[in-house]
Amino acid sequence: MSAAQQVAENAPVIGNPIPVGAEVYNRIVGFLYQEATLLDTIRLKEWGATLAPDLVYTVPLRQTRPMSQQAQSVIRTVQHYHDNYRSIMGRIMRLTETRSAWAEDPPSRTRRMVSNVQVFATDKPDEFAVVSYLLLTRSRFDFPDMDLISGERNDLLRVDGEGFKLVRREVILDQAVLGTPNLAIFL
Repeated sequence: MSAAQQVAENAPVIGNPIPVGAEVYNRIVGFLYQEATLLDTIRLKEWGATLAPDLVYTVPLRQTRPMSQQAQSVIRTVQHYHDNYRSIMGRIMRLTETRSAWAEDPPSRTRRMVSNVQVFATDKPDEFAVVSYLLLTRSRFDFPDMDLISGERNDLLRVDGEGFKLVRREVILDQAVLGTPNLAIFL
């Protein structure tokens, strides 16, 4: 099955890989880099404009399992978050327009590095499956340490005018136990 288990087993049929350097590949990488910039600079309303109204955004739990059980190490029945467009927009509004977002006031300082981008055609000509690696650093308050979060993102992007909209994202974290006090940030 692969191509990140057909974008988390809830996606269209994934076809051939799009070659590195192809025009659509470059546009998708540009979208991912711009998305990282919007999130790192806390331009959450602008980031919200890149989300499709039928968005599903999930971060399942990870368990440490023996080699023979690696296929069962991602637990999709329990998740760090399972959001849709409405809940994400509610989180954005809470973070930007209210005084009740205690976990992110003052906001974390983050830096997202996106790499190892693979793009695949799907059974729909205007949608692309995208697998990428994410390395996120997070600094809080005046603490000398920083959190490090790494994982694989399995996305479904839809062509929207001149750009793309994020339709689906599943983030498979590398850590079974997170070394960060909360996940009040977007991955």
